[in-house]
Amino acid sequence: MKTVTIQTQHPDPSKTNKNITVAKYEQIRTALLSILANGELTHTELMEALYQQVKDTFDGGVQWYGETVKLDLEARKLITRTNDKPQKYKLV
Repeated sequence: MKTVTIQTQHPDPSKTNKNITVAKYEQIRTALLSILANGELTHTELMEALYQQVKDTFDGGVQWYGETVKLDLEARKLITRTNDKPQKYKLV
């Protein structure tokens, strides 16, 4: 059976996009969006919340997939970074 993948996007057009499985993409995407629905978080807070939410059910590197999908969500204008110091992420 062929594994279905998705080509992720990157907010910086000069960066390489990654192909990941749709199942992993959807699991991380759903988790990130649900976490950010509760408010703005720094990168560290976001990745820690993601890890806590999916660590028992996700097969793979949570940080790597989290970063890849987070960048994809930024490129698709679903989440954005604030101008705060430190930067925070929020839903658009």
